[in-house]
Amino acid sequence: MSKIFNYETAFSRNIGWLTEKEQQSLRNKRIAIAGMGGVGGSHLLTLTRLGIGKFHIADFDSFEVANFNRQAGANMETVGRQKATSLAEQAKQINPELDIKIFSSGVNNENLSEFLTDVDLYVDGLDFFVLDIRRKVFDLCYQKSIPAITAAPLGMGTALLNFLPGKMSFEDYFRLEGQTDDEQQIRFLLGLSPAMLQRNYLVDPSAVDFKNKKGPSTPMACELCAGLAATQALKILTRRGSVLPAPWGLHFDAYRNKMVKTWRPWGNNNPIQKIGLAIARNQLKQMGN
Repeated sequence: MSKIFNYETAFSRNIGWLTEKEQQSLRNKRIAIAGMGGVGGSHLLTLTRLGIGKFHIADFDSFEVANFNRQAGANMETVGRQKATSLAEQAKQINPELDIKIFSSGVNNENLSEFLTDVDLYVDGLDFFVLDIRRKVFDLCYQKSIPAITAAPLGMGTALLNFLPGKMSFEDYFRLEGQTDDEQQIRFLLGLSPAMLQRNYLVDPSAVDFKNKKGPSTPMACELCAGLAATQALKILTRRGSVLPAPWGLHFDAYRNKMVKTWRPWGNNNPIQKIGLAIARNQLKQMGN
């Protein structure tokens, strides 16, 4: 089957929005994605179809039936199979020539440096509640001048932040150092989504369970994350088009028919943001979290 594959033919319909030279440059770019779940799997498949030729992917988890509503690699054939291995196989069905390295124990303190070696871009696919290793990944990206993208699936939309070399860092924006786990989660949520467009149509607030690290999700949000993040990746890697760095962000909500450009100078230390954080803490208390 791989004998019929031809890179130029497979991705020829990208040409027009990409030049042939840009398409060939993407063929030689390496993207690291931590997490192959709700958004990570969609990131990998979308970026593979864009023509990215090299990946580092990390996830220690396996698929289960509860993943079916949102995770690109979840189906009856993959239940019980490791997410990273399954998604790598799916990506290679699109491009058999992919150079893809699997970190089957997930990204951790021991392999973080290797995970980011020779990487041109990091795209965040970690679970919302995984903050400790996420902070370390973004910190090392900043030290190594690797652009890093996070796109959060929120309601039926996505909120995106770009952390670029020489601009505001992840920690300077979110201000998580020294905070409790609960406070870190609140700061991460409000930092990702200062506009909180998704808040007004949450029909069952009891589904949000910070204590047990569980929340509702939709497949639409995951696919929107992949589309928005891949567009940022294209602009960063081809060095063409405007890329908004944090503290600027983008939040698109398909349910609300709204697109908002957010701006929070000083990140979570912004006076307006501090008011939002106080409101969020109070709301979570009322919800029993």
